[in-house]
Amino acid sequence: MSIIDKMVIDHYESGETLTRILKALTAAGLDPDNLSAEDLAPFDEFHIGGRNATQYAVGKMGLKPDDRLLDVGCGIGGAARFVAASVGCHVTGIDLTPEFIDVARALSTRVGLSDRTDFEVASALNMPFEAASFDAAISFHAAMNIADRPALYAEIARVMKAGAVLCVYDVMKTSDQPLTFPLPWAESAATSHLITPEATVELLEKAGFSVTDSDDRSIIARAFFQQDQPESPPASRLPTDLAAQDKFKNILDCIETGRVAPVQIIATRNPA
Repeated sequence: MSIIDKMVIDHYESGETLTRILKALTAAGLDPDNLSAEDLAPFDEFHIGGRNATQYAVGKMGLKPDDRLLDVGCGIGGAARFVAASVGCHVTGIDLTPEFIDVARALSTRVGLSDRTDFEVASALNMPFEAASFDAAISFHAAMNIADRPALYAEIARVMKAGAVLCVYDVMKTSDQPLTFPLPWAESAATSHLITPEATVELLEKAGFSVTDSDDRSIIARAFFQQDQPESPPASRLPTDLAAQDKFKNILDCIETGRVAPVQIIATRNPA
């Protein structure tokens, strides 16, 4: 494991993620021993927009119940569980952070989705899957920590079938102005590796994809951070230090000042 990988894992691990989620569920009046995937929606999706963003992305993909979906950088599995429950796909999630994978498995068991979800600790640059294993893939807010973007997209392309649909939803660089740290994905520039939407499209095309849609979601992001709704991300809801208010303040400021934007890209795997 590289020093950078260890820094990324240390950034996300707390040792208390599952405990915090269960306490938050109880505080919200839910029974942690009698849950549905929908009950977890305000607590288990860390990307900008939360469940609404997941629904929007999945709605663009044309997924079918018999598809095998890969979630690259799955976190604690919220998006994977949503797809498994709403579409019926079998979803395999990978993440570099062992605690997230443990929590993903535990939560899927609690909501009765362990038969339709698998989670593995793995690097997105070296996935433990055969070529052309998946019918579709998603990657939400994972690439921001990955410096070797060409290798990432090449590896995703390797494990996808020809014609498979990929949805990438990441925070992307929209100016050359420096970012204000800490941010939800990084304490400093050492583990933050943003690129522009244009560079992302170029790299995806070089990796063997045809990009069909690119969507700047900044307006949705502003509403997400400013609204006082269950989908909003106050510190009481998110179960890790990602919820620190200075991180939310900094990411909103970076979006408002045009330094970054959450961008969703849809692409199709070309024939080999």
